Amino acid sequence: MTKLLQWLSTLTLLGAIWAALTLNLLGLHPLPSPLYQVLWPLPTYFLVAFGCYSLGTVGYRLATFNDCEDAARELQAQIREARDDLTQRGLKF
Repeated sequence: MTKLLQWLSTLTLLGAIWAALTLNLLGLHPLPSPLYQVLWPLPTYFLVAFGCYSLGTVGYRLATFNDCEDAARELQAQIREARDDLTQRGLKF
């Protein structure tokens, strides 16, 4: 199961529960008014919380990004090789 499928199935389940509670599809006794006042904006709260989580995750990953010094040296060596080869073929830099 891919991560996208996990997220979509979780969102579908939560959306179905939210719709069942807010639209009273289960035929339960009428829910108290304060509960409806919390249930209606709940998807917006989840969206804002997900946005905050996403920004925090991206910021953390950016702050702890590892430098690959060996790979950088190897890439610089390959660039020098390519420049030397092109210089031998008549290209001027």
